[in-house]
Amino acid sequence: MARIQILELPEGAGDERPPFALVIDQANSDSLGSLRPWLEGWENVKDQIGARAVLVFEDTIGIPANEVPVDPDGYPLKIRIEGDFEKFREQVEEEIQYAHGKVTRALRY
Repeated sequence: MARIQILELPEGAGDERPPFALVIDQANSDSLGSLRPWLEGWENVKDQIGARAVLVFEDTIGIPANEVPVDPDGYPLKIRIEGDFEKFREQVEEEIQYAHGKVTRALRY
């Protein structure tokens, strides 16, 4: 059975939204037969969905950005990213001291 994937392309000047190509792979003769009416008007479909191109392959095409890392049990791997707030805390404290100093100087005059 054919698969449909999105291949993100580099943005160019004046792009209103990120450009992409529609990739159809694993398209054997059976799936090509069912896709044929759709593919005959591919230029129209391409324009309707905003793709830069429609690419059709019989082989499996791997797009690394579409791969989902899995854990040893085969479930999608979830990665939690936490920010380093220590530097942020220092910056906030410096700004508070600076503002406090300005207020203190303003009240002296």
